[in-house]
Amino acid sequence: MGIQEPIIRSYDGVADRGRVEDLERRCEVGPSERVFLFTDTMGDPICRIRNSPMHKMLVAELDNQLVGVIQGSIKLVTFHPNKPPPKDQAKVGYLLGLRVSPQYRRKGIGSSLVRRLEEWFVCNDVDYAYMATEKDNQASAGLFMNKFGYIKFRTPAILVNPVRYRPCRVSSGVEIAKLRIEEAEYLYRKCMASTEFFSHDIDKVLGNKLSLGTWVAYPRGDGLRVGDFGSNGDEVVPSNWAMLSVWNSGELFNLRLGKAPLSCLMYAKSWKLMDRFLPCFKLLPSMPDFFTPFGFYFMYGLHHEGPLSGKLVRNLCRFVHNMAANSSSEYSSKNCKVVVTEVGGGDPVKHYIPHWKLLSCSEDLWCIKPLKNDSLHELTKTHPTKSLFVDPREV
Repeated sequence: MGIQEPIIRSYDGVADRGRVEDLERRCEVGPSERVFLFTDTMGDPICRIRNSPMHKMLVAELDNQLVGVIQGSIKLVTFHPNKPPPKDQAKVGYLLGLRVSPQYRRKGIGSSLVRRLEEWFVCNDVDYAYMATEKDNQASAGLFMNKFGYIKFRTPAILVNPVRYRPCRVSSGVEIAKLRIEEAEYLYRKCMASTEFFSHDIDKVLGNKLSLGTWVAYPRGDGLRVGDFGSNGDEVVPSNWAMLSVWNSGELFNLRLGKAPLSCLMYAKSWKLMDRFLPCFKLLPSMPDFFTPFGFYFMYGLHHEGPLSGKLVRNLCRFVHNMAANSSSEYSSKNCKVVVTEVGGGDPVKHYIPHWKLLSCSEDLWCIKPLKNDSLHELTKTHPTKSLFVDPREV
């Protein structure tokens, strides 16, 4: 008897929603040797790609059961930073959310889903397809690199900082102010348009309801009018400054820790006991309960200039932490338990971003594949740029 081929088709929001949600709850995210995370899409299985310019979800059926899903998005980005516009741009397709039911793995279902999504990319004139996975996830890396010809492209760092009871101290010598959307767009296009993977529809990202805003930090006493920050030319931009934007990923989906290193488990449980029986210890840093569903803020578009800008980045990160922790803040979210960001592996800014190594990933793995006749020779021979723009719609 031959091997039964799965039926691959587009996601049907009415017929498939419950079954896809059930599959998500049963499929772990992350390398099993270290940590298991489970995803709660809160009634919207397509939430991770819904805000992208073009998106598609495919499902796989076998034996009258929904046994696999994959998602993809398409956008225009800066891809060749050293070339002049428009040769610096490329249309890229991002593969994410590949899930196969545990009892149906190693039957070619994942391969069928990847193949069909790549066909959709080709039909939409995509130049390159790329995906991201944990460095230690050998099954995922092996599928894409060994079977489909993807190659290692970048290794960003994912930095995770827990939201704690105690507020972080923001330096009194630092001014932090929120930008209007048009000001933020101006600065991003001016300062980051040549950054690798910069999204050319940055205006859509900043204007999305999930984007809580963009903040700048600069030394107090520079005499700037924040309302005109960067809008009249270089003369109103200080010599030392930094900016970042915040995306409320917790409004899209929640995560839950299913397995963790023993040290993490013991630390979390010990602090839970102290919070209950020794409330005075709430003044000390503590670890939230990650074993119940939680949301997170994602900091994106980090940019800084000047020899003192590292300190400004650190203060901006503390400011965002306090936003998440302050229940009376207009930006607070009672379910936000971590603040996350992702930066280029060689970007020195990561040394100024508060994070816990226990929760962070020093090397995420991005793999890429040309879908046209173009060669990746130039990219593989070029030293990676330090800066990398990570689109919050693809987290």
